[in-house]
Amino acid sequence: MPESLPPRPDHARIADRLPRLLRRNLVLRGVRAFFDARGYTEVETPYAVPTPGEEVHLKVFATERAGADGSRERLWLHTSPEFAMKRIVAATGLPVYQLARVWRNAEGSRLHAHEFTMLEWYRPGATLGSLMDETEALLRAVVPPVVRVEGDEISIAAPFERLSVAEAFARHAGVDILAHEGDAPALAEAAGCDLRRGETWEDLFFRLMMARVEPRIGRTRPTFLTHWPASQAALARRDPTDPRVALRFELYAGGIELANAFEELTDPAEQRARFEADRARRLALYPGESGLDWPMDEAFLSALGNLPPCAGIALGFDRLVMLAAGTNRIADVQWLGAGS
Repeated sequence: MPESLPPRPDHARIADRLPRLLRRNLVLRGVRAFFDARGYTEVETPYAVPTPGEEVHLKVFATERAGADGSRERLWLHTSPEFAMKRIVAATGLPVYQLARVWRNAEGSRLHAHEFTMLEWYRPGATLGSLMDETEALLRAVVPPVVRVEGDEISIAAPFERLSVAEAFARHAGVDILAHEGDAPALAEAAGCDLRRGETWEDLFFRLMMARVEPRIGRTRPTFLTHWPASQAALARRDPTDPRVALRFELYAGGIELANAFEELTDPAEQRARFEADRARRLALYPGESGLDWPMDEAFLSALGNLPPCAGIALGFDRLVMLAAGTNRIADVQWLGAGS
């Protein structure tokens, strides 16, 4: 067998990526100019925190803070700056944005990295609709009018598609997703597929999403996938006109999820109940894992009652650069990836 080739030296690998890395810097400057011109305040929040987040399936990196007095405090690298940024909005009433490094363990693929950059912004008074307008304007400001990714020619200049989850499942999966929420066997029967052993309704929902919906949206123009089932509300408030759905959207382009956004829940009691349910589910799903017992973020919950009506969004900055640079690999737009 032929001998394996030695790894290419840093200078060669970085040189290969240099055009895309310079594009990254252009997009970075464009993002800051966009938000500064709209009256946003750029903020910075801690990366090592007592509570890293409450998303059920995200794995976290643990660390420790040593005090000068010899004390030790367990901390985690945050998976998102969301909790801290909402505390700032609650305290100031200002629209804010941040380009934050975030960490998510047990990830790694052409679209995922263990460490990456998240662009998040929160605007008091914004609705889901006005946040979609602003997100569309941002992409037009920093991404070429037409981009090509994996054979798709995507128009950024054309109006973005706005499609509810219910409409997307009816069109691409042939099912009424809201009529079957919570009933996995009924959803499997309606979708014409077998229910796998131990598969929950949520498992099947995301299996159908990834197999039938995501590959068919955002292929010629970006798509906002809106009004998610209430069980997928996370930190979003429910739609007062239809409590079956939450005021949430995700943005897709070229089959890639770029962003996740909410019209923010401001009820601390409801948010606490959701967090407690998430914690119970996480411990049930991953019973053998240690380090899942971080404290509830009481500072966030205390601030939530002062949070004005607002909307916020988490957009993967690396993926935005991927779109602008016409690549489908996150490693192509990072100066040095993990382990480099």
